[in-house]
Amino acid sequence: MTVTATPVGESDPMPPQTAPPAWRGRLVRLLPAAAAALSGLLLYVSFPPRTLWWLAVPAFAVFGWVLRGRSWKAALGLGYLFGLGFLLPLLVWTGVEVGPGPWLALVLIEAVFVALVGAGIAAVSRLPGRPVWAAALWIAGEAVRARAPFSGFPWGKVAFGQADGVFLPLAALGGTPVLGFAVVLCGFGLGELVRQALRARRTGDLRRGAAVVAVLSVAVPPAAALAARSLVSDTAEKGTVTVAVVQGNVPRLGLDFNSQRRAVLDYHARETERLAAEVAAGRAEQPDIVLWPENSSDIDPFANADARAVIDRAAKAVDAPISVGGVVDRDGRLLNEQILWDPRKGPVDTYDKRQIQPFGEYLPLRSLVGAINDEWTSMVRQDFSRGDRPGVFRMGGAGVGLVTCYEAAFDWAVRDTVTAGAQLISVPSNNATFGRSEMTYQQLAMSRVRAVEHSRAVTVPVTSGVSAVIMPDGKITQKTGMFVADSLVQEVPLRSSQTPATRLGVLPEIALVLVAAGGLGWAVAAGVRGRRAGDVR
Repeated sequence: MTVTATPVGESDPMPPQTAPPAWRGRLVRLLPAAAAALSGLLLYVSFPPRTLWWLAVPAFAVFGWVLRGRSWKAALGLGYLFGLGFLLPLLVWTGVEVGPGPWLALVLIEAVFVALVGAGIAAVSRLPGRPVWAAALWIAGEAVRARAPFSGFPWGKVAFGQADGVFLPLAALGGTPVLGFAVVLCGFGLGELVRQALRARRTGDLRRGAAVVAVLSVAVPPAAALAARSLVSDTAEKGTVTVAVVQGNVPRLGLDFNSQRRAVLDYHARETERLAAEVAAGRAEQPDIVLWPENSSDIDPFANADARAVIDRAAKAVDAPISVGGVVDRDGRLLNEQILWDPRKGPVDTYDKRQIQPFGEYLPLRSLVGAINDEWTSMVRQDFSRGDRPGVFRMGGAGVGLVTCYEAAFDWAVRDTVTAGAQLISVPSNNATFGRSEMTYQQLAMSRVRAVEHSRAVTVPVTSGVSAVIMPDGKITQKTGMFVADSLVQEVPLRSSQTPATRLGVLPEIALVLVAAGGLGWAVAAGVRGRRAGDVR
């Protein structure tokens, strides 16, 4: 038997390498999908009622990282997952009373827009200055969502999650598009900055141009927001007015509250008369104007003498004009209407809601929807008609702009009231249908952004809460609880000057859409040139 000794200092040959388990490879492939969905969820968590606005920045940092260098097909899927992670929890309130069907349908459709934006962001991720192109593409996607389908659905704009954030003053500079662009740019810039730092550490090669763009993308937005604070002021330019915001409450929450129309009217009249008694006793200030919410009188006071008498009695008791939210049938047209009710003259002016809610106030594709689910056609028996002019009531010597509920999500609907002479804005709403869901707080945040955007005080009278008084800097000075009867009385400034956002209107959004188109065009052209060069070789 021969024994072969192993020389000192040498080791046995290495055993053959085994392939990694298949599950590990599958896990690695799933990581981008999981990161996309979780970053969308992170964006949702940045929205009200939470005050974690800053989470939007790392959400977009991760999203940009996941999309970098992907094919358009992969990016389309990752963008869809991001959209689902964001919109599924954000819009869950849409199914509170009608079941998950409409909620899921809305989310699945809206996420398509996010998916397309994801594909665009992946395409521009190879370009110099990639955070700028990517952020502009996100805003372009929001611009499309705000207009289509069925007149658009702007809910979930990044700007609406920033009511408590440092970026908020940028709303006065260029409205929700500029505010949203700044947040998204900061997020994509942060992701690029981290990527460049890791690359430099790993290879020793720092790409200075990319690093500079990343640093500027992170640093410029908050600096610009700090400078924009001078655009917003609480100073009264046309005196002040004392407003009373009345929340009468409803007998019960949910869709069934509509069957209690007379009770809802009585509740608001009763709370107004209670306020009048407080004024008479010297415990409350005499209001110059009184604001009731949307649907506070779903009984048409022009056709029903009893409803007219109830409103008239309340107006006389408080001795101030009331803006009443009514449902009115005028010549066969059903209107969601605000009615200016003078304590001596009765109804003297009206505003008809212009941006009506699809599947809530009117039913698109009625025959098709009815064939799929006849419950929708029974819930929306008659379509509301649209108004055709901005609503500005002259009340107590002030120009009060009317933006009814859903309209607060649309840039143009709010701006029109200010350019038409509104010195303060009222957002009468009815959230009883959605119970105690986050919808109320999401909508309240929109009103805070609108206050800063146009440097106007904003009042939010809601049937069931949360009603609020908001100063031009976006701060809430008073608010009610939910599902209680209450009223808020406060002196607010009247302002007539216009912010750059008011004057520019849609121009900043158009500019950002053009930037997005330019970046996408550059990326496509570069891809075509690259393929041609490969064919030549």
